[in-house]
Amino acid sequence: MQPDYDIIVIGGGHAGAEAAWAACNLGMRTALVTMDPARIGQMSCNPAIGGLAKGQMVREIDALGGLMGMAIDATGIQFRMLNASKGPAVRGPRAQADKYKYAREVQRLLNTRDNLTILAGSVEKITVDNGKATGVVFTPTQSTDLTTAPAQVGDREPPPCLRAFVPQCLHAHAIILTTGTFMRGLLHTGPRQSEGGRIGEPAANAISTNLCELGFELGRLKTGTCPRLDANTIDFDVLEEQPGDITPEPFSDLTTLDVFPMIDQVSCWITRTNEVIHEAVRQNLDRAPMFDGTIDSVGPRYCPSFETKVVRFADKASHHVFLEPESLETEEVYANGIPTSLPADVQDVIIANLPGCEQARIIRYGYAVEYDMVWPHQIDATCMTKRVPGLLLAGQINGTSGYEEAAGQGLLAGLNAVRYVRGESFIRFDRDQAYIGVMMDDLVTKVPREPYRMFTSRAEHRLLLRSDNAADRLTSPGREWGLVDDARWSVFEQRRCEVEALTKHLQSHSDDGVRLWDWIARADVDEAAALEKLNGDGSRYDRRAIASLLSERKYAGFIERHRRQYERVMNLEHREFPRGFDYTNVQGLRNEARETLMHFRPTTLGQAGRLAGITPADLTLIAMTLERRC
Repeated sequence: MQPDYDIIVIGGGHAGAEAAWAACNLGMRTALVTMDPARIGQMSCNPAIGGLAKGQMVREIDALGGLMGMAIDATGIQFRMLNASKGPAVRGPRAQADKYKYAREVQRLLNTRDNLTILAGSVEKITVDNGKATGVVFTPTQSTDLTTAPAQVGDREPPPCLRAFVPQCLHAHAIILTTGTFMRGLLHTGPRQSEGGRIGEPAANAISTNLCELGFELGRLKTGTCPRLDANTIDFDVLEEQPGDITPEPFSDLTTLDVFPMIDQVSCWITRTNEVIHEAVRQNLDRAPMFDGTIDSVGPRYCPSFETKVVRFADKASHHVFLEPESLETEEVYANGIPTSLPADVQDVIIANLPGCEQARIIRYGYAVEYDMVWPHQIDATCMTKRVPGLLLAGQINGTSGYEEAAGQGLLAGLNAVRYVRGESFIRFDRDQAYIGVMMDDLVTKVPREPYRMFTSRAEHRLLLRSDNAADRLTSPGREWGLVDDARWSVFEQRRCEVEALTKHLQSHSDDGVRLWDWIARADVDEAAALEKLNGDGSRYDRRAIASLLSERKYAGFIERHRRQYERVMNLEHREFPRGFDYTNVQGLRNEARETLMHFRPTTLGQAGRLAGITPADLTLIAMTLERRC
């Protein structure tokens, strides 16, 4: 029997959007099932894309033909390069988004794919025949009358079986499940609880039961969001302004610099908590779901609730709060830094005691959300489940947090779903090839104890995984796999020709007796100096090509040394730790890694590497310390 679709993607978040985009670009007849098509691409938490390590991942998604970079370039209202004063390996591009324009842009891009059908409804069950995923049981939402207003891209007529609001079977060769925080989602604000994946949207309960019936082991995680404030009630004159970069860099290689940024730019603002606020939190911990036993699931270690932050860092007199505009169309401001599930009256006290926010009106209170996930040891690094061939998982269902982590998994899942349908070998990214590869390897080898977030410290090859060389690493293989279209490939080849021409120029020209090829590798030569010297005579070398070549030249020696160090680490599997080895002497070692090592006290470097929470980057630092002791 001919299936209704080649691939069905469940969920309209960032993972689902990238999965559907990749599958469509590879020629598959694809259905995207989501409870509310108008919320595809919605930013449920902070209205921003990118950041440290996350920005590199967005650049990788773009290099592979994904849509996230294009969408944020078209809708970003502030662009900043984080860690700009540091080396390129740890710099992270970040953009504040107009969250409403961003969602509409994601939907617009998806709408350009004729082989994509968007269906409004919920999936109750994944059907499995002969051990393989073969379809879903789908119930159209009551709010969408499919007989008169088909919820499909391009207003094409829905299949006859979808014209009644009763469960229907949809058949496909592969299923991609991207449920986000919706599986048995439970929202908390103080003692108030309500079912939902996020405010105003119902939870997806049946799919959790179905996954258990299929033999999957589920876990429970927690995340949270911050209060939203009315900009008209904030006194910005007393706050520290945080403007964007004067010369911002786009995320997508398809974005031309002469039309970027594309919409009006705004500033963010900084305020700080104080002891009055901290004391109010401490006095109300018995009303906090994170502390009164209501929530027993684990939240993100590196983005804790504000009440957890106050308790954990009791010695801190204040914490930064970043006031981030959410849109050019509304007055909503996201109070980044105080995610909380405390009752509304306590949130009122917190906001009223923030400098500049004494009269601020809360538009929406912060809340926590608990949700089910699938422990990722049950998937392969391709996103394919081990238990049910043809079923792939992407996004927060695998224990990650963040739009960028979800989107990277979605793209990989879309690619491998297509290859599964075609009977082709799966794609796995190596740890020295992409941050996406680091993430997937971490997920399947080290079961996350809290929502997984990408950091540069997780990547032992971060010198190789810079934001400026993402296309050099991934666009050629992306072209081979069919993800990169002609337009993107043309831009890539043009940039490659520019780099070759620039290289020849640098190698054949000198200034004050110094060859430019040697001059550009000097530590005191930054991007501004290189641009002035190389384009000061009227030349038109692309500034992104200059920046990439500058990084390659400046860090060539470090990169070669890194390769040698990593090879030595791989040869140290049986290297024993000296008796009483002090992990506090390992410079740069993460606190999480240090705590784990001191608890388990492994006897060899190989044993240390197999401990949950220990990354190859940690092993590199430990191995270097061991070598120095010899």
